[in-house]
Amino acid sequence: MQTIPIALAEPDMVLARPVTRVDAPQGPPICGKGTVLTVSLIERLRNQGIRMLTVEGRPVAMEGEKSLDELLAELDRRFSKVETVPLMQRLKGMYRTLIIRSMGGGID
Repeated sequence: MQTIPIALAEPDMVLARPVTRVDAPQGPPICGKGTVLTVSLIERLRNQGIRMLTVEGRPVAMEGEKSLDELLAELDRRFSKVETVPLMQRLKGMYRTLIIRSMGGGID
């Protein structure tokens, strides 16, 4: 999932979290999780003062964000000194799964 500015939202993106009103964040959602964005819905949200959306996957390359390959390479580097420790390798595998899921990928 990825949080993006509404200016980068495009039709067919899918909300990963509900959207609530700026003036009533604890109130009922405007749109629920799983809602597919359309041009008119994006415009309505923009008109209601919504500035950020959390969408499924990682559809937008944001400046400063690392790619999946970069994150996995960093993980390998961080665990390189404990390659012979089974428990640490198991922990590395769990982190690897979390990183891949957070980047919108399946488990390989």
